[in-house]
Amino acid sequence: MTTRPVLLIPGIYNSGPQHWQSLWQTRHAGVARVEQADWDHPDCDTWVRTLDDAIATSPQPPILVAHSLGCLVAVHWAARHPRPVHALLLVAVPDPDGPNFPADAQGFSPLPAKLPALPTLPRRVLMSSTSDPYSTPGFSAQCARAWNAEHMVLGARGHLNADSGLGDWPQGWAQVARRRSE
Repeated sequence: MTTRPVLLIPGIYNSGPQHWQSLWQTRHAGVARVEQADWDHPDCDTWVRTLDDAIATSPQPPILVAHSLGCLVAVHWAARHPRPVHALLLVAVPDPDGPNFPADAQGFSPLPAKLPALPTLPRRVLMSSTSDPYSTPGFSAQCARAWNAEHMVLGARGHLNADSGLGDWPQGWAQVARRRSE
């Protein structure tokens, strides 16, 4: 049996070596990173095209695991492309109209009001923190409702990145492993 592929979609500046995405990539088979040409100056359309290219070369519908700005790339991709994926895990969705959104990131607002219906995007989970500097609990809840995603609130954990002390983040990987076995 083939291991279902996992595509990691990092945010601006990529995910450093201690970020859970990087740790997952080194510790688990079948986990690859969507490599953007310019990590410092994200352009939504360019990043969405790069994601679509990565999904197109996947041997089967992958599990998309996005963090931060990568979440916005994933939802813009899902709203524009009918290519199926197995699941979508969105972690720490930032508010593109919020006060801390990076000025170097262009074209991410407005967000899609909804995502495609089943079966194109059957499994969706949004994980958020109550103390994320790039979002608010209300914004996260609104996104989960609009995109018909299961919403998991993890408490006051910051931006759910390396600075949050998650390490290789077993709780997050459990969500991926569950989807891999479906």
